Amino acid sequence: MDLLQFVRGCTFDDFLFVPQLGVVPRRDPAVIDLSARFSEHIPLKRPIVSANMDTITRAAMAVVLAEEGGIGVIDRGFRAGDIAPQVTEVATVKRTQHGIILDPHAIRDDRRVAEARRLMDETRVGTLAVVDEAHRLRGLLTERDIRFVPDEAAVADRMTSLARLVVHTGSISLSDAERVMKTEKIKKLPLVNPDGTVLGLITAKDLINHRRHPFATRDERGRLRVAAAVGATGDYLERAAEVIRVGADAVVIDIAHGHSRVMERAIDQIRKRHEHLELIAGNVATADGVRFLLERGVNGIKVGIGPGGGCTTRVTTNFGVPQVEALVQARLAVDNRVPLIADGGIRRDGGIAEALLFGGDSVMLGSVFAGTEETPGETVLKPVLMPESQKIVQVPFKVFRGMASLAAVRDRLDLEEADPAELEALGAEGLEVSVPARGSVRTVIHDMLKHLCSSISYGGARSLGELREKFWAKPEQYLVKLSEPSRTESFHR
Repeated sequence: MDLLQFVRGCTFDDFLFVPQLGVVPRRDPAVIDLSARFSEHIPLKRPIVSANMDTITRAAMAVVLAEEGGIGVIDRGFRAGDIAPQVTEVATVKRTQHGIILDPHAIRDDRRVAEARRLMDETRVGTLAVVDEAHRLRGLLTERDIRFVPDEAAVADRMTSLARLVVHTGSISLSDAERVMKTEKIKKLPLVNPDGTVLGLITAKDLINHRRHPFATRDERGRLRVAAAVGATGDYLERAAEVIRVGADAVVIDIAHGHSRVMERAIDQIRKRHEHLELIAGNVATADGVRFLLERGVNGIKVGIGPGGGCTTRVTTNFGVPQVEALVQARLAVDNRVPLIADGGIRRDGGIAEALLFGGDSVMLGSVFAGTEETPGETVLKPVLMPESQKIVQVPFKVFRGMASLAAVRDRLDLEEADPAELEALGAEGLEVSVPARGSVRTVIHDMLKHLCSSISYGGARSLGELREKFWAKPEQYLVKLSEPSRTESFHR
């Protein structure tokens, strides 16, 4: 079967998959292997990525995505040309959870409680290592130690001193640390070097989080992984350097048209400065675009021109490729050398399975997460007429906007230096809308994963990887191209 020819001009609502003999006993995300790759060297237990949109992914969203086995991409859409807010969001994710905290926040033993309070507020941590001038451990100071204590009190008088702590010299595995903490009935285990200087800190809270989130996406130090987006002009080099400095696991060069000389220049300049960086680039929608990025040494590629819920590129420019065709083109061109991120066009959970089978290693989602608790922005009440009762009620809403909407474009740093005439000449390629506020994104993700497991069961496979292999070995066994009536029967409810 010539799959590319068969899917020419098609998108997700053009197909159904034919059910196969089911082989899994339970459609359970805790049992079925959903592992994938975000980029060449970053594996995921769950193939879900939150989009780098300023109304979708900041630290709160990225933390949940990583805990649930995916990853979030912190957007670059901050006002006033300020890199610091994005850096803060990345740093917040990296410090949310640890295995071993190798750089615990510290305060000198000759300081006052007021300084400790200020440091705890700024860093949002509840425990400080207390050290001397040579950074040797002298004790631990917690929020509880300084509660109701006057600011002028001495840190040395309020800390738990070294003599009263259980301390481990050298490195230790998390399982051994858990054993020590259980035996000694302690919640924190400081690690020191042979000379007494601080090596790290292990907390019971972090060990509990490791147990609570067994599929979490973590780095080699047990911290949650997070990616950060940069542009291809303006401050992109400085922005990339700063997010890398605070621990970003990958940088995503994200522009509307990735198959461009602007992108080529950006990749070249970032690679010169960060040779071993995990670098993802996009967006593209053709085999030529994929090969263009591959030849420039990226570790992952975002696929999709115009299919997103907040994007109007196809409406305003008439350029783009239907997402199924784009994914198949990309998969054939990339030949598994680097992972593909299917970005956009997924409006129902069944589309996730399609995106992953037609070519994506993971799916990037934006509008489906809009309005959840973890999205940034204020919740506002708007009057809504209820059709059943004809009563007006106040309903909570949040703003969702595409990153090519005029408001988002105006806010972005890389256009800050544009003169007013240039800015006025810009055409919007995105929407800005209000969406109803709803609960936690965890519920949305859990439902998606259950439905993806059901897709694997219907597909006659035991894992996501096996279903992909079966599909690409015999696509004709799976694909049904839909007529308009069959689309209505399938998707209109």
